[in-house]
Amino acid sequence: MTTVKVAPASLDPWPALERVRSAAPLVQNITNYVVMNSTANALLAVGASPAMVHAVDEVEEFVAISRALVVNIGTLSPRWVEAMRLAAARAAAAGIPWVLDPVGAGATSYRTQTAAELVGMRPAVIRGNASEIMVVAGAVGVSGKGVDSAHSTRDALAPARALAARTGALVAMTGVVDYVTDGTRAVSIANGHPMMARVTGLGCTATALVGAFLGANHDDRFTAAVSALAVLGIAGEIAAEQSPGPGSLQVHLLDALYRMDRATVTQRAHIAEAA
Repeated sequence: MTTVKVAPASLDPWPALERVRSAAPLVQNITNYVVMNSTANALLAVGASPAMVHAVDEVEEFVAISRALVVNIGTLSPRWVEAMRLAAARAAAAGIPWVLDPVGAGATSYRTQTAAELVGMRPAVIRGNASEIMVVAGAVGVSGKGVDSAHSTRDALAPARALAARTGALVAMTGVVDYVTDGTRAVSIANGHPMMARVTGLGCTATALVGAFLGANHDDRFTAAVSALAVLGIAGEIAAEQSPGPGSLQVHLLDALYRMDRATVTQRAHIAEAA
């Protein structure tokens, strides 16, 4: 991937990554069965502390001791939705940043309605693929391919801006090129590798890492979100260079997150202001 790297120094991912490693933020995840292990390992590799806590009887109490909350609707059930509501409400009331991943929004009415309800509960960031973002933004006639996107992130940038402006949340879209927008400003991140699309749950991993970066950089959520996506994309590039296929890419990606250094981030990050 190529882009002109014109991002200001304030969007340098390295200081944000250093803060994650020094703070080791506790990140509560209400996430899906498919990705629990992989996202927990990614959080550990980047320097955060993961917790997979979803029981209705304890989610509110656990939010109170966490630095960030991640809500991922990949495998829904009524009790889990109840837990998501309780945790999101507690996080918003306590000023704890939380991230929503509307996995598969548009695939079923239950999933779409759940995503819409949670969008209204003041997430700090909404992270999804282009189709998911377009659905929760209210674009007409949009659907994905199950949990996969049928649209490009560039196609979804205008709906993403509108969603951010309406909700006050940052919108972070991942795809061939990632975008983060607050409704006015938008930044592109052109890092990553096509093989990453062959590993289940790397979008969910992106959401979890956004949570970790928010937990350690709560005073600048824009830089936190951009940095999380850039760091994951760089790790994916490094992993792909060492991997003949997606199985080994998963292992090498964790190693790349763990071994990330300033020189690597500086040389590889492709972050640019987007028109």
